[in-house]
Amino acid sequence: MKKVAIVTDTTACVPPEQVARYGIEVVPVQLVFEDRSYRDGIDISPTEFYSLLRRARKTPTTSSSSPEPYLAAYRRASRMASSILCLTEPARFSAMLDSARVAAKMSGDILHDVAIEVMECTTAAAGQGLVALAAARAAALDRPLEEVKEVARNIMSRTHLFAALDTLEYLVRSGRVPQAAHLVNSLLSIKPIFTLNHGDARTVALPRTMKSAANRMMKLMEGAVVKGVPLHVAVMHADAPEQAAALKDRVASRFDCREIFITEFTPVMGVHTGPGLIGVAFYGEEAPQSPPAV
Repeated sequence: MKKVAIVTDTTACVPPEQVARYGIEVVPVQLVFEDRSYRDGIDISPTEFYSLLRRARKTPTTSSSSPEPYLAAYRRASRMASSILCLTEPARFSAMLDSARVAAKMSGDILHDVAIEVMECTTAAAGQGLVALAAARAAALDRPLEEVKEVARNIMSRTHLFAALDTLEYLVRSGRVPQAAHLVNSLLSIKPIFTLNHGDARTVALPRTMKSAANRMMKLMEGAVVKGVPLHVAVMHADAPEQAAALKDRVASRFDCREIFITEFTPVMGVHTGPGLIGVAFYGEEAPQSPPAV
């Protein structure tokens, strides 16, 4: 039995092969589509979701998981480790953090000898996924809970995320942006690029095409990293595999990538972005410190 098991949720967009490799427990977020409830990543795949989304008459909605799915994940994780670190998206985006914490308290009566820590991420989507993977790798080295938590905090503080939306239509439908913004998008055909750092999402560029958006994201990456420092990169997309593959190739040729992979925006994230999104989440390995002056 190892010392720490990692729990996260489907908003983290961790690829299934990485989930299996590191034994990460993933809590599904609930998705309501055409009056039917789906568990993200279990009852519906990204491909199925985006196909339905394009034909949908009603806007799908999401529902944060109740404490019970977290409690079930904690039980499964307790069979693998003596302690658990649960990573959730920022509280401002959903009630996942509250559900995870309630489940941790509930588990006290069931999992008596298992320490459970719940940590709110300051990033989301594939950024959260990179944090979960770094924590899982530390756990695989049999590091204790406090050290795994420190790894997660460290990676969190260095993770950047940039993503370009092909349309604002779905954000308008979900009430995340006003109708006026949708009008501007329709008139100008902008493809807004947003960033998410320290729990704060904001727009950083307004290119007119997705090609220009990809070019701008490359520039944004260059400005965010230390030259020569190896990167860990997740290229994410919402039903845009060809564009994601092209972006991955560009990133791999421009930067020293210690790790780079493509991941799909899960349905629960795609509800708000719609199809066509492409983006990158990344962090640089810590640069070696210069020796002290003598």
